Amino acid sequence: MKCSDFTGAFPRGARRKGVVLVVLTCLASACAVAPPQPTVLAEANFNGEAAVAAVRAAAGGAARELDVQPIRDPQVEDLRQQATQLERARKYVEAAAALDQALQINAADPALLQERAEAALLQHRLDDAERYAQKAFDSGSQVGPLCRRHWATIAQVRQAKLDGVGAAMKLAQKQEHYDALVPQRSQLTEAKKQAQAKIDVCTVAAPARY
Repeated sequence: MKCSDFTGAFPRGARRKGVVLVVLTCLASACAVAPPQPTVLAEANFNGEAAVAAVRAAAGGAARELDVQPIRDPQVEDLRQQATQLERARKYVEAAAALDQALQINAADPALLQERAEAALLQHRLDDAERYAQKAFDSGSQVGPLCRRHWATIAQVRQAKLDGVGAAMKLAQKQEHYDALVPQRSQLTEAKKQAQAKIDVCTVAAPARY
């Protein structure tokens, strides 16, 4: 019998309380059988604000380095400013929507794509953040502060997923569930190291001036 089959067994007055008890019982039962989901744990425990702060700090800025800045459409700039204001107000969904509008105008702007990646971090949408950051890197000059933000974003995502796997391993109640997570942990550890290594590669000295 399914959990839902029990909900009609309670009198009308007691139904709400009964349904809550059944749901809690079913969840407890499911947790005892089903393996913990690393992605769910990663997104639930993720601190988007701290991650974005770390990404932007990674941009840094060497005294003399190559930093290519594209010319942008004025309408895109207006939408970017709107997104910035909305982010400051912690209206992260609206900020992402403004950036989506800007991307409809210029879908290949690496700075815009990076800002969209950071908006995804603030919404705890880890896969989206990595996808936008990778697309931003592929579309950009692949050097300078913006490049460091791309790979810092990807490193943050991979660290969050690694944390999710670690949390899932602690919660695993069956050996096979634990064992299934071991390869994921190894892959994510290596993937995070690769992303961190690429941050430094982004720094390229500017050509000498004569």
